[in-house]
Amino acid sequence: MKSVNYNFKGLMFPAFTPFMDDKKRTINYDMIDKYAQYMKSKGMHGVMVNGATGEGLTLRVEERKRLAEEWLKVARKHQLSMLLQIGGTNVADVYDLAEHAEKIGVDAVLLLPALFYRPYTEEDLVHYIREVAQYCPSLPVLYYHIPTFTKVYLSMWRLYDLAEKDIPNFSGLFFAHGKLDDALLTKNSNRLIIYAHPLIMGAAMLHGIQSLCMIHTNLMPEMMMEFYEHMRNMRMRESMELFDKMFRRMYEFWHHGEDIISLMKIEWNKVNSSMKMGPMRKPLFNISKRMY
Repeated sequence: MKSVNYNFKGLMFPAFTPFMDDKKRTINYDMIDKYAQYMKSKGMHGVMVNGATGEGLTLRVEERKRLAEEWLKVARKHQLSMLLQIGGTNVADVYDLAEHAEKIGVDAVLLLPALFYRPYTEEDLVHYIREVAQYCPSLPVLYYHIPTFTKVYLSMWRLYDLAEKDIPNFSGLFFAHGKLDDALLTKNSNRLIIYAHPLIMGAAMLHGIQSLCMIHTNLMPEMMMEFYEHMRNMRMRESMELFDKMFRRMYEFWHHGEDIISLMKIEWNKVNSSMKMGPMRKPLFNISKRMY
């Protein structure tokens, strides 16, 4: 089987899912195009759909498919690369979502580990990724490393070594964890790491990681774009000044001790009154802060 690669570089934003303020939290699909256009106008290069920020694990399979289809339309329209998260449910549904992603032709898929029957070794995890990847053979597959939520604390450099030998369409890591040394041991010039831990994003870029996806990008896209360009061009004083401003803004949310996704979405609704993303779905707004 021919190998498949995903060569994304730049800034990606993790998309909120827009809900209506009704009992069922019905998805407001009409808001997606306006949202995508806005983020593209701020300099974004890509979008991640149905991830943690998008409350993907609160969605039914049919909703996840419809969101994938709607997002793909607007991603093509606004020239955004689209990374679609397909994991986090029973394995039969994951296969179904992989087949659907293959059918509609997203740019790449992102895969969480099995969340109940968790892998205990890197070999276990490679086996799971390989099984899912067979259902979307023409698409690049990335592993979603977010152990604070999944409780899968395995070696990513060892996973990458095994997966790239065994899975033709394995294409990289979405690294949402603060253990930067694991990411750096994994990295080489031919490997993709999309880094997603905001507190040490500058250090990640300093070590050559060129792809970022941060939740706060939704609220501070201009600052993130400016920071990215400063870091890329090694303008360290300017980048550190910007990071300090962003960190102080982020701390305004984190110190409340509530879920960061909920707080970011609430702030978005305040700041972007003409483009509201609506409320959260349960149980997201009931869980206490644990991500960072």
